[in-house]
Amino acid sequence: MSNEDNFSDDTDTLTKQDVVIDELEGDDVVLSDPKALALPEDVLPDVIYILPLSSRPFFPAQVQPVAVDLDPWEETLERISLDSQSSVGLLFSESATDGAPSVNEFKQIGCVVKVHKATPESGKMTFLAQGLKRFEVVEWLDEEAPYRARVKYLTDTKVNDDESKAYSISILDSIKELIRVNPLFSEDLRQYLARFSFNQPGLLADFAASITSAEADELYHVLETRPVHKRMHLSLLLLKRELEIARLQNEISAEVNDKISTHQREFFLKEQLKVIQKELGLSKDDKTSDIDKFRQRLEGKQLTEKQQEKIDEELEKLGILESGSPEYGVTRNYLEWATALPWGVCSQDNMDIIKARQVLEDHHTSLDDVKDRIIEFLALGAHRGEMGGSIMLLVGPPGVGKTSIGKSIAASLDREFYRFSLGGMRDEAEIKGHRRTYIGALPGKFVQALKDVKVENPVIMLDEIDKIGASHQGDPASALLEALDPEQNAEFLDHYLDMRIDLSKALFVCTANQLDTIPSALLDRMDVIRLSGYIAEEKLAIAKQHLWPKLLKKNKLLKKQLNITDAALKHLIENYAREAGVRGLDKLLQKVLRKCVVQLMTESAESINVGIKDIEALLGAPYFKADSSIRGVGVVTGLAWTSMGGATLPVEANRVHELSRGLKLTGKLGDVMKESAEIAHSYVASHSKTFNLQPDYFDKSTIHLHVPEGATPKDGPSAGVTMATALMSLARNEPIKKGLAMTGELTLTGQVLAIGGVKEKIIAAKRSKIFEVILPEPNRRDFDELPDSIKSGMTVHFAQRFSDVEKVVFVKAKGSVH
Repeated sequence: MSNEDNFSDDTDTLTKQDVVIDELEGDDVVLSDPKALALPEDVLPDVIYILPLSSRPFFPAQVQPVAVDLDPWEETLERISLDSQSSVGLLFSESATDGAPSVNEFKQIGCVVKVHKATPESGKMTFLAQGLKRFEVVEWLDEEAPYRARVKYLTDTKVNDDESKAYSISILDSIKELIRVNPLFSEDLRQYLARFSFNQPGLLADFAASITSAEADELYHVLETRPVHKRMHLSLLLLKRELEIARLQNEISAEVNDKISTHQREFFLKEQLKVIQKELGLSKDDKTSDIDKFRQRLEGKQLTEKQQEKIDEELEKLGILESGSPEYGVTRNYLEWATALPWGVCSQDNMDIIKARQVLEDHHTSLDDVKDRIIEFLALGAHRGEMGGSIMLLVGPPGVGKTSIGKSIAASLDREFYRFSLGGMRDEAEIKGHRRTYIGALPGKFVQALKDVKVENPVIMLDEIDKIGASHQGDPASALLEALDPEQNAEFLDHYLDMRIDLSKALFVCTANQLDTIPSALLDRMDVIRLSGYIAEEKLAIAKQHLWPKLLKKNKLLKKQLNITDAALKHLIENYAREAGVRGLDKLLQKVLRKCVVQLMTESAESINVGIKDIEALLGAPYFKADSSIRGVGVVTGLAWTSMGGATLPVEANRVHELSRGLKLTGKLGDVMKESAEIAHSYVASHSKTFNLQPDYFDKSTIHLHVPEGATPKDGPSAGVTMATALMSLARNEPIKKGLAMTGELTLTGQVLAIGGVKEKIIAAKRSKIFEVILPEPNRRDFDELPDSIKSGMTVHFAQRFSDVEKVVFVKAKGSVH
């Protein structure tokens, strides 16, 4: 501000007196020659300029810097500088932070101050304000900035009674105690003593209130209180509260400082202890300790000459490097992994075949193919005296127990178990590890598996191998070729360790829902075992022996508290859970259990027995009807295989009109299935005479062939026989036998060719209450190899040509029953 020199210089006005606080910790405060610096009352003007304060009110006993924005108060400050008295009124206004407040937003009581040493800086004007006297606004002369008002000055009534003396002593004692707790208040006290004496109780009350950190409203209440005794009482309360806050702050600071001092002391003592122990040879530095730890880990392990040489090189490098260098951390991490691997360490395998069979039977019902394969593997190892590795692939629909069988295999062999999922894996470094040059490099999953299990012969499960991905970062499926090849995995190379690792002793168990997405080179290295799904009887046994007891144990229920009958389980399986696996059945049993627990908790029942009628009350209407197969002229039930297991596939044929020859196909059929339909149409039309059909039936008719569930994609050649039978049924206007299903590929010459998924299709037929099926003759061997539990109750006809099918579907079969 250009005219800052017009402000009064405080060199003369604020000359400090020879005031000394001789002894802050004593009982009395000794003063020497206190002299007031306030202007005489008769020179204070009746009309003054007004500045707002937003933080807290200003008191007559204060000398404190005040900062105001040049905008919008620059003009006000200029006019004050032209005033010979350099005085201004400070009024508290909470809205002053938002710019110039209206006159209605100012408080009525304020303090007139003298301005000293005004200095502009960074858009603000800072000046030293010397509080002089209270005033009350009588009239606003200017209601916009610069504000100007006529004021009336408020003078304290002189009191010199015992009550005021008592208040003064209490305030002085509190101030002395506050100075002891927080010495920063001593400077405020010195400024006060330089201008006033303790014989002025009103000013003493103002000073006491001004040094506190009370809220603005509380301070204004003190400022507007005119009776001296009442004002002293309010100030004493604020002072006492400030004293408590200061004491609490000191306690917190002391506690924090004590903790810091304790930690520092412990740190220094530990460092001194390390130095002393090192000098006496009783301890080693971190680098030496790391090297000794790594060498100790290798004791008792059998490393090849190259492996030992590689690790020794890294240990030598670790000894040379500085512990603070980045290379030290990289080398140390490498040795952490290399020395933690179980070089030559194997667990003792269970050679007791009977015990292993019992473990498998206890853990799983059915799955005889898998159990037999494990027993064969165990018997071969027991015969030669050592167990080698093997690679098995379990293929089947979800929920048939592929993943859980891995743990059972490990338990039957007394081996460690490690599982990781390949689903969605896109980086080959997950298999073979990252190069050590990369930041955050790690070994591959197989090295991590060996480190975790601490033996070289665990059971490693590779879950969801059919869902492995590929990206620009490489093809993990190709990286698996080395690990899953019995001829190569004895020297599997991990990129991080850059050493050959023996995986030949590990037993690999892979799982998949389908084989189509597995690369042929990878599939060729694995022993494929199919898990087709469960029939109703197997599901009932699994629910009784495993699922229901497991749910009761998990939820801390006793069998006598909650029981479900065999009839109820069978009803649930046949009408609610017809999928190939048991995952859906398990979810339904959980739902039944939850609803029953609610009844136990709310109805105070001691026990619940779930029967057939209760199932519908708990789960609603059945999802499947007792006889859901579609029957009629031109309708035939086929059998299909999907990645979710076997399924029945009805085929419908209908004549649209007799205007022209044609064939219309619907049901979201694939190219192969469309071709099968055309072959079936051509074959039946060309052999009308052979099958006693109207010669011109197909020549004049447009036939519509539909496969229901049109939203589901369907493909494959195995529906050829089914479609031909549907067309023949339509042409003869005669339905086929009830409860009959069929599958087989048809050629133009009438040959019935082999199909796949016989086990899945037979299970699907039994699940749908179909007990008579037609299979291609080349699949007779596949049917004969099925377990007796699946074949029992089934009537099977084997067809070499389509004429064999025609004899069965329209006339009662006379043989070929198995």
